[in-house]
Parts: sequence; C-alpha cells; structure tokens
Amino acid sequence: MVHYGHSNQLRQARAMGDCLVVGVHTDEEIAKHKGPPVFTQEERYRMVQAIKWVDEVVPAAPYVTTLETLDKHNCDFCVHGNDITLTVDGRDTYEEVKRAGRYRECKRTQGVSTTDLVGRMLLVTKAHHSSQEMSSECRAYADSFGRCPGGRNPWTGVSQFLQTSQKIIQFASGKEPQPGETVIYVAGAFDLFHIGHVDFLEQAHGLAERPYVIAGLHFDQEVNRYKGKNYPIMNLHERTLSVLACRYVSEVVIGAPYSVTAELLDHFKVDLVCHGKTEVVPDKDGSDPYQEPKRRGLFRQVDSRNDLTTDLIVQRIIQNRLEYEARNQKKEAKELAFLEALRRQGGPPPEGECP
Repeated sequence: MVHYGHSNQLRQARAMGDCLVVGVHTDEEIAKHKGPPVFTQEERYRMVQAIKWVDEVVPAAPYVTTLETLDKHNCDFCVHGNDITLTVDGRDTYEEVKRAGRYRECKRTQGVSTTDLVGRMLLVTKAHHSSQEMSSECRAYADSFGRCPGGRNPWTGVSQFLQTSQKIIQFASGKEPQPGETVIYVAGAFDLFHIGHVDFLEQAHGLAERPYVIAGLHFDQEVNRYKGKNYPIMNLHERTLSVLACRYVSEVVIGAPYSVTAELLDHFKVDLVCHGKTEVVPDKDGSDPYQEPKRRGLFRQVDSRNDLTTDLIVQRIIQNRLEYEARNQKKEAKELAFLEALRRQGGPPPEGECP
C-alpha cells in the first residue's frame, strides 16, 4: 500500500536534501520478497508521484539498493525509516550503501503499517476504532501479527496512532487562499487513500488556473452511517494526514459537516464544490447534501475516469484472505529472526523493540 506513514518518511527524507528521488518496486519484486502487494505497481507509481514532497519517481527500482543505483540517479545518499527491509533470504537490503556511508535514517511513523492495514481489512468488526470494543477475533489477530514474545515487534507491530498538532503542522502547507485563487471544496471519507482519490483531486485541481482545494473529511461515525460495515478502515486523524500529503490539496477541514451548508460556503468563500461519479447518499433527514451549492450554481460533477473505490480495495484483500494472512505471518517471522540475530551479535536493538 501507499499510506501516510510512507508520506511522513518521504517528508523527512526531502528535508535532508534538495531533491527527492523515490524508487518504487514492481509487483514481482514485492511478491518475491514480502508477499502480494495491495496496490498494483502502476497505482503505486502514480500514488507516490502525487505526494507533495516527491520530485521524481523511478519505476521498477531494484529491491536491493546498491551504490550503482544511487550513482545512476545522481543521488548522494539514500534514506529509509528506522525499521528494517529484508530480502526473501533475510538480508538487509541496504547493507552495501550502509557500509559505504551513503545511508541516512528517518523515524518510522508509529501506529501504522501495511501489515496492520491489511489486518484491519481482514476483520469484519469495527474494533479497530476502539480498544475497549476489541473483539476476541481482533485480539487474536493482534496477538498473531502485531506482537512478539514479551512485547511488540518494533517494525510490523503497531500501537494506536496518536495524532498531534505538530504532525498536522508538518503535513499542512500553512497557506491561506490568495487573491485571484479559486477556492474549490470537495468532501468525503477519503478512506484508504488511493489512486481513485488522487485522480479525482487532480481533476478538481485542474478546474482553475490558480486552484486552492479544500478537502472536507467526515467524522468516523458519519462515514459509518453512509458506508456501513467496518468503515472507515482508517480513523479521521489518519485520513487527515493521508489527504494533506497530496500535492493537489491545500487545506483540510477535519470533521466537516456532511451537508455542504451556506455557513461553510460563506466561511471559506468557496467558488466551486465538486463531487465525483460515486453515489451521493442523502443526509439523515433525507435531503441532498449538495442542495445549497447546487442552488447557488457552484456545484460541479467531476469524472476522475477511475473506477477504483475503497470497497474494491477491501475486496482485493478479502478475496485473497489466506494469501494475505500468510504474507503477514511470514513477514513477522522474518523480522523476529533478524531481531534474534541482532541480539546474538550484541547489536543495539532498534527503537521500540520489546525487551
């Protein structure tokens, strides 16, 4: 997947230099070393390019980063999080560049991993929104995939994501609309932020010469009202960072009202309100949530020309449940074996390692 943890790593990496080149692996390479990917390689290439700190994407990047790779793309050094990436036979993929002193590290984002998100999609409960409501199934899953004996795996295991004002500031542009800019408002769940969302936002962004796109994100309870099941997979705080990392978004309204009201339009001085081709569910009182912008002549339907939805992503996981469960188990076992080898060598434990 491509999630806000990756965006945060890329944000940190970009701050270390003048130009950020991001290598993205093929589906074949990922399947060989880690297990089946959730997004296709073409989806991931475009998702990474849409992250606002990325200057260039290298498709089909080799899984093991070598000095030859760095030199080929004129890179002084490479950056990775302070977790570990291992080949299928358990080797550190950054071993060569580390020895050459051309490796830097940034902090891994606590509270999220692809393994965890896959686990959430495999569950049929809403327990991932509240530890108090955690079902026996969810607890068993967490014990299987999120913990190591005596504590928590520092890489695959995740704890609850804790949002801070500082993290929002780091992701936000901090710029208000300027005279002459067209304020475009969009709203939705933006759950499991994916290329369908990116294509929609890019289309909305392209409606004006100088766009300022504001994305309204609905509360978790509101999303569950109109989507049902175990949605949203990501909570409001996680969805906020996911959308803020997109280069086509200028601002986010955290917990936006479901109906686009006159007060909201006036407060943000909105010039256009956009919605995609997906179904518009009526508000609780049965009214059209876009009736006010339609009345003012501000509403525009946007065709992203992309049919991917959060539902379809979840279906990818559910239809291949056993394959993804095996992926998570193998990844956890490989990381724990590497940890044990580090202990035997007397190396320093990674940050967050269980005692």
